Amino acid sequence: MSIDYEKEYDNRGRIPEHPEIFTRWERETKNYRAVAKSAQLGLSYGPAPRQTIDLFPAKDTNAPLAMFIHGGWWRSLHPSMFSQLAAGPNANGITVAVVGYELCPTCSIANIVEQMRAACLFLWRKFHKRIFVYGHSAGGHLAACMLATDWKAIAPDAPADLVPAAYAISGVFDLMPLLQVSQNADLCLDDKSARDVSPVTWKPPAGRTLDAVVGALESPEFLRQSRDIARAWKGPVTTRYEEIAGTNHFTVVDPLGEPNSAMTRRVVDLAKQVAAMKL
Repeated sequence: MSIDYEKEYDNRGRIPEHPEIFTRWERETKNYRAVAKSAQLGLSYGPAPRQTIDLFPAKDTNAPLAMFIHGGWWRSLHPSMFSQLAAGPNANGITVAVVGYELCPTCSIANIVEQMRAACLFLWRKFHKRIFVYGHSAGGHLAACMLATDWKAIAPDAPADLVPAAYAISGVFDLMPLLQVSQNADLCLDDKSARDVSPVTWKPPAGRTLDAVVGALESPEFLRQSRDIARAWKGPVTTRYEEIAGTNHFTVVDPLGEPNSAMTRRVVDLAKQVAAMKL
């Protein structure tokens, strides 16, 4: 049976209440930014206007360091909508950097990957700490890309395992199906470029950890994407696949705003494991 990729990957069409969810996110992020008095907003890590980091420090200067990458199909949304997703980790002593990037079609997905690498290196040079990366949707894809980066090849001053662990939420790791969706008018992918930015085809980053989680109410293709990356990298990588009960593509991230949710506890555990590694 043929797959209707347009329908499978149209999350806004599948979730008609998404405008209300986005409005709630904007309210929650505004509220968190108002109470996060030590936040450093709009730090620049590159020349483009969207190459910014909103930093939410933990009280302890020796706190573990995490980086969150937002979604939006690499073509929409803004990091300022997602400050509340630092709240859960912050409450558990984790410093969180919420990072932005240029959008397609102005910027290719391959260039966005490079911008995320630049953000990681900015944080490394600022804090001299390894980084735990978590991200949602397009950000889940980018988190996996950071995990699988050969850091020594691009930055001799960084540890080879600068990003030892990642938590990818509702990611897309095989971009070939996106050649058949209308959003590709902005993504501008062809066979080669889609394959080149599909981490499921990359060499598994041995010795590292990847959680691939997805909302249980998401489309079969999104479930497959997370299952497949966990299966493809299993062995060299410690992988874990989980479906978050009762959540769709957008509500799946909400537990990150709660200090005691299972998702927050897992993210905090991974960030602390990364911090405990010797440089």
